[in-house]
Amino acid sequence: MTSELKQLTPEEVLRLRAWTDTDKQNIWELSGQFEGDIVLTRAQRNGLLNTTYRWENNEIPYELAPDFDEEQIAWIKESLEEYARKTCLVVRERTDEDVDYVYVTGEESGCWSYVGRIGGVQGLNLQLNIPGSGCFRNGTIIHEFLHAAGFYHQQSSPDRDEYVEIIWENIISGRESNFDKYDWDVVTTFNLEYDYNSVLHYSAYAFSVNEEKTIVTLDPDAEIGQRIEMSEIDAMKVNLMYCPERLGHTL
Repeated sequence: MTSELKQLTPEEVLRLRAWTDTDKQNIWELSGQFEGDIVLTRAQRNGLLNTTYRWENNEIPYELAPDFDEEQIAWIKESLEEYARKTCLVVRERTDEDVDYVYVTGEESGCWSYVGRIGGVQGLNLQLNIPGSGCFRNGTIIHEFLHAAGFYHQQSSPDRDEYVEIIWENIISGRESNFDKYDWDVVTTFNLEYDYNSVLHYSAYAFSVNEEKTIVTLDPDAEIGQRIEMSEIDAMKVNLMYCPERLGHTL
């Protein structure tokens, strides 16, 4: 499928290279693609309800480009073990028999992925950072592979206005579409509650033009934008998408 990978400006590349863990925004929000870190095919919309975009046999094969050093390779593999610990989805190294697989690169700027299985070889980029920082935070690697599994961002949920308020005047001009919602006939929540703690949730300052919040939680005690790990509800959604029978559900 033809991709729509957007080229970053020199200023955007410098911003990514200068990102640190103290930044109010997530690094993947700055990666210049649709919603920050999503690469779409020209024909693709949200694949969450469309089984065409799901991986066969509950497996995502991947191959690492020769961009990474031994420490980075070990970090990627260790991060991906979280899928085996928490879900029925197996993220494994590809074999010669795998036609559809994720090709993980590091030479591009930013962290980004396609959403779901698009067929053939599909890209996923993890900008070359020191393990534990930037695109090499555990939560960021998990985040990008959740996109590859078939998930969009949490705040795109049709019911999001019941849980968060979007502060439109604080959003960078031209980036308002990054805060669009999807319709119920396009995505599903699997009848699970809105997840403030999702590793797929925007930070409170995503795409801010003035360093003020662009998302305010309606629950004053809730925090959003965690970068650490797959939440319990993230894991449940993966299992409901790929092995609902194990949980006593059907879709």
